[in-house]
Amino acid sequence: MATLRELKGRIGSVASSEKITGAMKMISSAKMHKAEQSLKRLLPFRRQIESIIGNLLSADAQFTSPLLDDREVKNVSIVVFGSDDGLCGAYNVNIFKILLARLAEYRKDYGSQVSVTVYPIGAKMAKAVSRIAADGLEVKTLEGVDSKTSGDGVKVFLDELIKNFLEGQTDKVDVLYMNFQSAGRQRPRCEQLVPVVQETFADNGVSESFRPYLFEPDASHIFRSVLPMFLMAVLQEVFTENRASEQAARVMAMQSANDNAKKLLEQLQLEYNKLRQQSITTELLDILGGQVR
Repeated sequence: MATLRELKGRIGSVASSEKITGAMKMISSAKMHKAEQSLKRLLPFRRQIESIIGNLLSADAQFTSPLLDDREVKNVSIVVFGSDDGLCGAYNVNIFKILLARLAEYRKDYGSQVSVTVYPIGAKMAKAVSRIAADGLEVKTLEGVDSKTSGDGVKVFLDELIKNFLEGQTDKVDVLYMNFQSAGRQRPRCEQLVPVVQETFADNGVSESFRPYLFEPDASHIFRSVLPMFLMAVLQEVFTENRASEQAARVMAMQSANDNAKKLLEQLQLEYNKLRQQSITTELLDILGGQVR
């Protein structure tokens, strides 16, 4: 049985842990709200790009882009988003399980000989993915690209993916990430980045009715210029959603840890009080016993 001193030490340790988890929850909550605000700031740019593409799609004009080239899939690239830091519960584990299922789907859809390249984003995800590298499955990481990357870093990464597609090194690029819906709700999502398909625009409400426009120099030239901007907006949004989802998962993990610490603290406090009461009772009995003698 633990002594009073030992219980007091354990109570102090658990109380400190409760304070730490509470502070970490507040920090993660602040970071999550910051990422939410970043998502809101991205919306005007993306909507403007979608509006331009919508006008192009509604125009009576012919246009093409190499980013629309749908070809036989022999090489697939998938960008999987995770975290660089821990203490976010099963966030990375859940994404990794979906990645494994996705890899199995690739072999089922495109044959067992399909070559897959995985781009892990985040140190934790990179560590997990490195364990499954094998024949037909290559893991690539780009220096300077992690879960906190934004702005120019995202553009450099997108340029690398587009370059690989245009040069024929890959026939399809997917992105796997946690879609941020609210602080308590994140859902895994896997989207095709390139080649860009018509459904991408329909899903984003682009193919609506627009007023007629005149395009200068021509619709095809504008379309080829705007499409990379659209992909940049999509990838920037994915990076930001990943950060928001990671912090939301960390908030929930810290809340759970804080609740467990409170329960353990209550149990230890009760045990300490019982042991202290027993000790006082024993001392009183000894005193009474001495007086009788």
